[in-house]
Amino acid sequence: MFEDISTLTLALILTAALAAGFIDAIAGGGGLIQLPAMLIAFANKDVIEVVGTSKTGAIWGTSAAAINYRRHIKSDPKLLIAMVAPAFVGSGIGSLLATQISTTQLKSGIVVMLVAVFLYTLIHPDLGKFEIFKHGQARRIQIAVVSGFVIGFYDGLIGPGTGTLLMIVLVASLGFAFVGASAIAKVVNVATNFASILVIGFNASIMWKVGIALGVCNLIGGLIGSHVAIQKGSEFVRRFYLLVTFALIVRVLFDLF
Repeated sequence: MFEDISTLTLALILTAALAAGFIDAIAGGGGLIQLPAMLIAFANKDVIEVVGTSKTGAIWGTSAAAINYRRHIKSDPKLLIAMVAPAFVGSGIGSLLATQISTTQLKSGIVVMLVAVFLYTLIHPDLGKFEIFKHGQARRIQIAVVSGFVIGFYDGLIGPGTGTLLMIVLVASLGFAFVGASAIAKVVNVATNFASILVIGFNASIMWKVGIALGVCNLIGGLIGSHVAIQKGSEFVRRFYLLVTFALIVRVLFDLF
């Protein structure tokens, strides 16, 4: 497979994978860098094949970040399972539908939501600095189940920004601090990526050599990013999150118009 692309192109997509792993580990949104780079590099390939290959690489960094977070930050296992399981199912369904329906209306809704959350986060500087849990345990589990499925579906259908959307729910709706939200979001994102890889692997081809090469770079970026987030704390993650959310808004608007 490597003989089909130039050395410069390979270097660019591997650099994009490293940067994506770093960004994704902190605030989500690594797909904003990696997937566009892949689509440019493999313009002659089917989009679903490129997406599957990108996710094959992304899961390495997401897994590394998830493990690193779990070593330093403890999360409620019941809430984590309640979010992971439906996210896995939702991602699988979204991946099945990815090549069969138009995503324009869904993207429009995502933009509106992202703008609202960006502004809300911007004008509430204390949001996500500390864990101030909202709702009772049962209600938090319900929100985790529903949001896990919906965001998992989005990841399978479209992809970029999944980690950012998970952060929105965990911080704004459930009351997690940004670092704690990142720890949970990474585990959920591993599940959504894995489901997409399984579905796409059965229904389309994946460029495994490219995926593995991307994975190594993504893993390095994920380890560095999660380490930086843990060391610098929630205020740093909040600022990084705002930057990534703004970039995601611009990216989706570009796709629409």
